[in-house]
Amino acid sequence: MIDACSQEFKPLQSIDDALDKIKAAIKPVDGTEKVMLNEALGRILAEPVLSPINIPHDRNAAMDGYAFASRDIIDGQAFTLTLAGVSWAGRPFAGRLQPGQCVRIFTGAVVPEQADSVIMQEHVQADGQAVHFPANTQVRQNVRKIGEDVKQGACLIAEPKQLTAVDLGLLASAGVEQVIVKRRLKIAYFSTGDELTALGKPLEPGKIYDSNRAMLGGLLADQSYSLTDLGVIADNRQLLEDSFIKASKDYDVIITTGGASVGEADYVKETLQSCGEVNFWKIAIKPGKPLAFGRIGQCCFFGLPGNPVAVAVTFQQVVAPALRQLSGVACLTALRLTAICTSALKKSAGRKEYQRGILSQDKNGEFFVASAGQQGSHILSSMSRSNCYIVLPEESKGVQAGDKVTVEPFSLLL
Repeated sequence: MIDACSQEFKPLQSIDDALDKIKAAIKPVDGTEKVMLNEALGRILAEPVLSPINIPHDRNAAMDGYAFASRDIIDGQAFTLTLAGVSWAGRPFAGRLQPGQCVRIFTGAVVPEQADSVIMQEHVQADGQAVHFPANTQVRQNVRKIGEDVKQGACLIAEPKQLTAVDLGLLASAGVEQVIVKRRLKIAYFSTGDELTALGKPLEPGKIYDSNRAMLGGLLADQSYSLTDLGVIADNRQLLEDSFIKASKDYDVIITTGGASVGEADYVKETLQSCGEVNFWKIAIKPGKPLAFGRIGQCCFFGLPGNPVAVAVTFQQVVAPALRQLSGVACLTALRLTAICTSALKKSAGRKEYQRGILSQDKNGEFFVASAGQQGSHILSSMSRSNCYIVLPEESKGVQAGDKVTVEPFSLLL
């Protein structure tokens, strides 16, 4: 059985070919800015950050215990040292450790210069000023060296990297207050269609609420993007062209939903051809075949389908990698796993399919996936229930329960 929707006068191009064309057609945007560290989460680093200090800055204890010098140990015998004082985190021991002495020390506190070892507090017995150490006490343990993590002048973080919470912690640990980041990618998005109704208004016959813009806003939630929601544009050829041209002058990317198919009121491709250029239109995936990519002047244009699941699929599989490339950050390869499919799946040969699935893992670490329900591109509820795509190749003609399939998790948490 062949997918009737894949039968065209000209064979549909594969998603891999489409991604290659996009990669060849775009280049990262220019421009940087300096931001404070507390504003840098999610931004893309534009210059490498070199550490101004050693991390750790001082030798310090890896645990609570007692700091001592290995010279005080004789032939692995038990021994007793005199307590000379305390080294607190933030308040180092101020004196000089003499032979036969030790210092009570806490995690992160500076190890006295004359000491080279720290023993866990549970391994000794303290009796007033006398501290009794067991036989065969291990030496040169539990002391963090200066620069053990990062040497002064070494690269803390290289560009281009989208800064995470952990990155901010690393930068802060070196005393870095500001970073140079790439400017935000300016993205405008809107929906097209006379049938769309704004939230808060009653539905009239034949109308539907605009779910696509709400979903796109969430999919585009990224600190490296500057977003503008341009609302809904009616199915009017001239209005669309005027909107495209105006937006192309102010934004790096335009993303539309709806109007990219072949209906009499589907003007997106025709309008893009008139005021810009169409790099490609239609790709061999399901859902999401009527996807347009092109350019209006220096602005990249993505015309996504109107059905909401097709919007999600085409954004995640095609648009998201392109936006990362435009932002100047490395594209990521989606994690894919092999799982045993517990549902029979219908499919016709001809297009690569991204079916919605529910992925689970048993106590032995084996993955199983079941269909999330109806797979129509308008069925958003099954998309909401799913936590992965079941990726079926173009030549697949369906799956029997018990077959192994490729899955693409939405996140690393199941």
